[in-house]
Amino acid sequence: MAVFQALRNLFTSAQALEEPEVIVPAPEHRYSIRTLTRKDLKEVIKLNARCFRNGENYTKHTFSYLLNDPNTLSYRVVTEADEMAGFVFVMMNPDGAGHVTTIGVGPEHRRRGLAKMMLRYLERVLPEKGVSTIVLEVRVSNISAQQLYVSSGFSAVQRVAKYYNDGEDGYLMMKSIT
Repeated sequence: MAVFQALRNLFTSAQALEEPEVIVPAPEHRYSIRTLTRKDLKEVIKLNARCFRNGENYTKHTFSYLLNDPNTLSYRVVTEADEMAGFVFVMMNPDGAGHVTTIGVGPEHRRRGLAKMMLRYLERVLPEKGVSTIVLEVRVSNISAQQLYVSSGFSAVQRVAKYYNDGEDGYLMMKSIT
């Protein structure tokens, strides 16, 4: 039995074995958007792990790469106390597309319009950088995220078979911002 458990632990993330997180909604805040920089690396890694407990988690290496890539913009939503409540990363492609690689909101700050706030912010700043279209991928099973994106003007343009590491399909969604 111990051998079986050791093998299981090898192929299962430690997060998946943890007890579910108890979410207590944060007090009401006034939120603002600020640039996310290398000094925020530890904080964004921790928040990312909480946002995507059973999904696609970026590694420290991936976040470091994105934060150092001159074609990637990164922003964070913060409370008045400068506590990070959400984040978004977008890679600007030479073809005029901005690819949202990840967007997350802390579980205690959800259902307050923060993801929509970040998407609207991108729609304001990306055209200044020569971006005319925003693209992103979303899990086929993530209905709430799909509803958010559709309500923000995105359209599903393609179903991508086995897009995610666990084999789940994804939708490629797109929005013109010019």
